[in-house]
Amino acid sequence: MTSLPLVFEAPRRGNPPRHFADLDPAARRAAVTELGLPAFRADQLARHYYARFENDPAAMTDLPPAMREQLAVSLFRPMLTPVRTLEADKGTTRKTLWKLHDGALVESVLMRYPAKFKNGVQVRSDRITVCVSSQAGCGMACPFCATGQGGLTRNLSTAEIVEQVVAAARAAAAGDLAGGPGRLSNVVFMGMGEPLANYNRLSAALHRLIDPAPGGLGLSRRSITVSTVGLVPAILKLADEDLGVTLAVSLHAPDDELRNTLVPVNTRWNVAEVLAAADTYVERTGRRYSIEYAMIRGVNDQPWRAELLGDLLAPRLAHVNLIPLNPTPGSEWDASPKDVEAEFVRLLEVRGVAVTVRDTRGSDIDGACGQLAAAPLEG
Repeated sequence: MTSLPLVFEAPRRGNPPRHFADLDPAARRAAVTELGLPAFRADQLARHYYARFENDPAAMTDLPPAMREQLAVSLFRPMLTPVRTLEADKGTTRKTLWKLHDGALVESVLMRYPAKFKNGVQVRSDRITVCVSSQAGCGMACPFCATGQGGLTRNLSTAEIVEQVVAAARAAAAGDLAGGPGRLSNVVFMGMGEPLANYNRLSAALHRLIDPAPGGLGLSRRSITVSTVGLVPAILKLADEDLGVTLAVSLHAPDDELRNTLVPVNTRWNVAEVLAAADTYVERTGRRYSIEYAMIRGVNDQPWRAELLGDLLAPRLAHVNLIPLNPTPGSEWDASPKDVEAEFVRLLEVRGVAVTVRDTRGSDIDGACGQLAAAPLEG
């Protein structure tokens, strides 16, 4: 199979309007003073936006009406317009298609994982996770991923990323998911795009998510996962920033020959180089990383590949997350049979490697891993 070209630089399009979420605390104060407002209004706006999830100044009734109009034009222009929302898993999964200012389309998925009990003891609390996009499309060209096959449109701005999370927090608080109102607890950068190919805006967005309230959403660093196909320089840069988020590496094959096809970026940074960068992330942050591995029938699920993967990871502080392949339109590939999956798990475990099989959500609405393609409405 011929590898498709990789795209690291997003096409240039019209810049999104400046938004409050683009700004760090100092820039917020500068922005409001430029508008002739006292600097303390920046903190007031931060409380509305990050604590109350309010992005419409018209609803900020503690501000003078004229000021609300001014802020709506200058700092709170609409960034995401909902086009379509689909539900699955008895209302615990919601996929939203968003239109951006220039007509580009992206998707995010909000998921609730109810509390789990074993023998009457709670072993997991209620968890609400949003999977967000960092780019419109993707330039990594992984052939089993619908997003990668669509190509890259452009990078998202910091605000376009943050707004997906704020919208999810608002929906969770309003009880839009089955199970009633709740609190957004986790964010995973596993939606459309390669997050580390949009590094500067990703980094700024991460600061908005982890900065304590009211200046940011105040989410736990450990509850945020950044997934990458293995852009080694960017992994090392993320390690140097010491943001403390969880790193997930989309490996999908333990050998270079197959990974060159499944994850074409491997021709630039091979398996050994990617794992070495992930090990550096561990050294600098103390955080275990995750290895994402889509189980593809007859392609990467052979016992010898499980053994090779186990031997590679046994000495490392890593956890394997096996993902049953989700169907995509026109794909020639399918998920591994359950008995093959179980044997793959066993071969990893006997080598002392921690492994779980992902609880796939939203596959019937094309909202699962590898399925996001932002298809527009027909007609």
